Amino acid sequence: MGHHQAGSRHVAAMVCVVAGAACGGDTSGPDNGSPPPEPLAVETVVTGLDDPVHLTAPPGDERLFVVEQPGRIRIIEGGQLRTEPFLDISDQVRSGGEQGLLSVAFHPDYAANGRFVVDYTDLNGDTRIEEYSVSGDPNVADPASARLILSVPQPYANHNGGLVVFGPDGYLWIGMGDGGSAGDPLGHGQDSTTLLGSLLRIDVDGGDPYAIPPDNPFAGGGGAPEVWAYGLRNPWRYSFDASTGRLYIADVGQNAWEEVHLAPAAVAGLNYGWNILEGSHCFNASSCDTAGLELPVLEYSHDRGCSITGGHVYRGSALDGVRGHYFYGDYCDGWIASFRYDGAEAVDHTEYDFGLSRILSFGRDAAGELYVLTGSGAVYRLVPEG
Repeated sequence: MGHHQAGSRHVAAMVCVVAGAACGGDTSGPDNGSPPPEPLAVETVVTGLDDPVHLTAPPGDERLFVVEQPGRIRIIEGGQLRTEPFLDISDQVRSGGEQGLLSVAFHPDYAANGRFVVDYTDLNGDTRIEEYSVSGDPNVADPASARLILSVPQPYANHNGGLVVFGPDGYLWIGMGDGGSAGDPLGHGQDSTTLLGSLLRIDVDGGDPYAIPPDNPFAGGGGAPEVWAYGLRNPWRYSFDASTGRLYIADVGQNAWEEVHLAPAAVAGLNYGWNILEGSHCFNASSCDTAGLELPVLEYSHDRGCSITGGHVYRGSALDGVRGHYFYGDYCDGWIASFRYDGAEAVDHTEYDFGLSRILSFGRDAAGELYVLTGSGAVYRLVPEG
């Protein structure tokens, strides 16, 4: 399966744990105590991909599905990259920079209904959320099955968000950035009536093209009914830890701070602070009113990197010493780090020096094992060191 790259060390003065972060959660469950972080390595799975930006798998499926930014979804099966794409919509995708085909989400009942959802930038530069179905060949999607779920106009070419995920509640969650430029000049982050700068939550099974879950915070008015949370700059990657019911959001910062937010997934209507705050710090102001804003559970300055790439809480079986740890990395500096949330704060910080660069995304297979995707076109799996 390729070579190993190894090395892990404890972080020193790398992150700031934000005191008093309103993150919720309890201290019961599988993550109590402080097990020593496990020395890890990365094992090459495949190379030769074209800007792999997302990796996932349908429930119970041993294959890996990798999204290539120019507009293709590829399958890794038995450690080999299949030649024929699962889906190729490159003629519909504007790709480059922060635009492109950005993610895929398989329906929880994919084995029975064959349905999946993609998030991409169309030729006009706008976000499109579309549903497709698999064809009679399990390794090839039916391009004619495309159904538009949601289209969101984008005022600029950056801060598209881009991740679609079916949450533990069975609803489709959609991460939307603030629409771009710098500093959120259009004020989308603090505007709950727009879909930009928000985490959306919709029911693709309950209506055509979707229904609004009745417990969405603005289902009855006061904001866009699709919005679950707002105050986000560019939540490129977020994830659910089904074992604890917590939602982790890695929000890409502006010029100074990168941040990770953590909240119970069932708590609606949270305001994550952008553009009043960047991380836990007042943005372009000497003071600001932080009342009602959610502070990050962890942040790091641009002395340590430039753009956070969010990952997942590890729940697999191969890496016992880091079970319950949340993994993330920095696109520019190439390091990967983890922490464990103990119900009150982030603890057990560890940095892993794998010698990688341009970390585009993390992935998780159906068994809960973790993968790293890089701008070199490679997919790596986290494995025990040695």
